[in-house]
Amino acid sequence: MKIFDPFEQVRTKYLFYTGKGGVGKTSAACATALSLADSGKKVLLISTDPASNLQDVFGMELDNKGVTIPGVPNLTVANLDPVKAAAEYRESVIAPYRGKLPDSVIANMEEQLSGSCTVEIAAFNEFSEFITDEKIQSEYDHIIFDTAPTGHTLRMLQLPSAWSSFISESTHGASCLGQLSGLESKKAIYKQAVETLSDKSMTTLVLVTRPEDAPLKEADRASKELSEIGVNNQILIVNGILTSHDDEISDKLYEKQQSAIENMPDHMRDMETYNIPLRAYNITGLDNVRSLLKDDRCIVGEEKINAENTAKLSDIVDYLDRSEKKVIFTMGKGGVGKTTCAAAIALGLSKRGKKVHLTTTDPAAHLKFVLDETSGISMSHIDEREELKKYQNEVISKARENGLSDADIAYIEEDLRSPCTQEISVFRAFAEIVEKADDEIVVIDTAPTGHTLLLLESTQSYNREIRRTKGETPESVKKLLPRLKSEETEVIIVTLPEATPVYEALRLEEDLKRAEIGSKWWIINSSLYAAKPKNELLKAKASSEVGWIDRIDSHTKGSFVLIPWKAEDVKGDMLMKL
Repeated sequence: MKIFDPFEQVRTKYLFYTGKGGVGKTSAACATALSLADSGKKVLLISTDPASNLQDVFGMELDNKGVTIPGVPNLTVANLDPVKAAAEYRESVIAPYRGKLPDSVIANMEEQLSGSCTVEIAAFNEFSEFITDEKIQSEYDHIIFDTAPTGHTLRMLQLPSAWSSFISESTHGASCLGQLSGLESKKAIYKQAVETLSDKSMTTLVLVTRPEDAPLKEADRASKELSEIGVNNQILIVNGILTSHDDEISDKLYEKQQSAIENMPDHMRDMETYNIPLRAYNITGLDNVRSLLKDDRCIVGEEKINAENTAKLSDIVDYLDRSEKKVIFTMGKGGVGKTTCAAAIALGLSKRGKKVHLTTTDPAAHLKFVLDETSGISMSHIDEREELKKYQNEVISKARENGLSDADIAYIEEDLRSPCTQEISVFRAFAEIVEKADDEIVVIDTAPTGHTLLLLESTQSYNREIRRTKGETPESVKKLLPRLKSEETEVIIVTLPEATPVYEALRLEEDLKRAEIGSKWWIINSSLYAAKPKNELLKAKASSEVGWIDRIDSHTKGSFVLIPWKAEDVKGDMLMKL
């Protein structure tokens, strides 16, 4: 697997970087843009990431029009704000209905247009202008986008019913993808943008991943989803590969990475694949961005975290026990270790004599301890695919009963593939388990976001006013929503000591606040700083975590737990060692 070299691998005008949050797609996009600009090419780099840190990378304020980077006259960088664009779009759609429809209907519309899918459509609206603008096309040799649209959004844009009126086409209470009726005038531009994306001579899709199981699976899913709609000119970059190992921790990390690469999904083995070695420094500043694809500099910082003594997982368990919590969620993005944390918390509560039920959506979560009858824990596994399929069939059959056209059915089917719909289908299964578990503590390893909860809540009041909604909210969910806002419920936020997972965790927390659900504790998982490696590169990498640990310390007022990086899967007796 060769190191990624833009001079050899970049053959098209447009480059779209995509991948799971935190895999390094911004770093890879910036390094590509800088390499090409240094070689004399005119380059435009555009970010549509809601958590973009481009201004930190280049150390200057950016705007949505494009700023030339001092010292790199051939590089122009634009930072689009899809969250702001989504807010403006949301208001443009809803404004005509204010004062004409009941408040509960307006609240439902606002919440449906507050999800991540709406932000993505707003982002697509922004960068479509850059793709279709002839002046921009003639001015630049390469136009690089940091964050590509998902296959789901692109398919939605191609469906006729996606463009129809928001109210008249409301088809099920769990919808989250913002209708496009407010953007009818952009339809032709969108069509041209989608065609450009799938033109092999014009566009390359760069899938960025890490040498870990979860990001590789996510990259595989994204690759297949985009291939379905004709975006086939794809290359793969595996970022953060450890090349030298000389202590116990680096040996284990090297083995774990190599195992993940050897066992990557079959579909990806046939792809043109490159790597970027693990770097010890943060990819900020022109020197570091230039070095990413060339060499490494190990600078081990002497910084120590501010907290003299950090809390232990047992402190969280003590708090949950003392405050008599009945419903406990671990919440965080995929791959941060929330299943392991949920299992350890469940076991800790069980050891204190509590009757505990652990429920998980992790297909690999057949943790040995739960099968031990003496542990006092019962366990259930919710199959996300099965629950989604069940929910989709229910909504589609009701839509057919109501005589909707084939075009409308196609729209509903695509809408039912949105992330929020999946959350809602799984949450219904959670609600049934929690309803049965009034006499025990229920620990759940995948929490719905605040947005999903508000969707469910607004749908209930919406249903009382307007009977158009075909998807129905079960009684178990209706009962659970108020319970989640009560003192009985606790959300534990799980993250990693890195920029993207921390920013995503902060957004999740804000989401929960909107839904009036509090969260006191954070868990920082897989910390190299806490593991104390001796390998020079990993020591340098560990020192870069200090700022993020301190930020969480300040944000939570000390209510956080720091768990060291571990090579092996944590299960059985090892859970108690956490």
